Amino acid sequence: MTDLDSATADLAQGPPLAPEVRARLVLVASLAFTAVLYLVPWLRLLAWPFRLVSTLAHELGHGLAAVLVGGDFEALLMWSDASGVAAWSAQVGRLGHAAIAAGGLVGPALASAVCFLLGRSRRWARLASLGLGIGLLIADLVVVRTLFGVVFVGLLAAVLILVSLVPSEWLAQVALVLLGVQLALSVFSRADYLFTRQAVTTSGTVLSDVSQMAEALILPYWFWGACCGAFSLAVLLAALILYLRAPQRAEPGL
Repeated sequence: MTDLDSATADLAQGPPLAPEVRARLVLVASLAFTAVLYLVPWLRLLAWPFRLVSTLAHELGHGLAAVLVGGDFEALLMWSDASGVAAWSAQVGRLGHAAIAAGGLVGPALASAVCFLLGRSRRWARLASLGLGIGLLIADLVVVRTLFGVVFVGLLAAVLILVSLVPSEWLAQVALVLLGVQLALSVFSRADYLFTRQAVTTSGTVLSDVSQMAEALILPYWFWGACCGAFSLAVLLAALILYLRAPQRAEPGL
């Protein structure tokens, strides 16, 4: 190929997209895919794994909150109907119990925010996918206690690690932002749980997280549900604003 041919080929391909433009295109593509997923009836089955991811983020939120207040994260149980339970033990008083209950309610929003913030660039998206995959693999070995949960969390960890290792400039970024969109959507699709007295799981009926907060603190359960909902919305809004302000510099390869 002559220099003229090479220059012509480069011109035909056009200039590379700026990081902020590419990040916005990835977000638009993720939103479009999500819309199709839920609007086309025969594609809704594909949304099932994303519901499970939301459950996982919720239960991990409880467990990590328990660890942060000085307790122990003993077990994570998940079932195919997207219900789950986080078993923990702690001597942390009323405030600690309330914090652990709230951890699950705001867990999906916080996880979504992490996906958006680290998904602003290809390089950080690949690192984040690798880190999340390794973290989930460790959680799978240490705390997941149902066969379905072990299989699902293991598969999710494997997918994230594989995505991070594929020599692609965009795959990890698309995967991470798509995951963030699904987790953000779950904040709205499961908002009714914020105002529910009881939760029904495969293991039985228990007090909802907001009811546990109400028992640990004063004021009714719906008040704490509204607080957790407002906090989740604020976190998502801040993350999206920062995401849309993607770095203007060219990104180095990974």
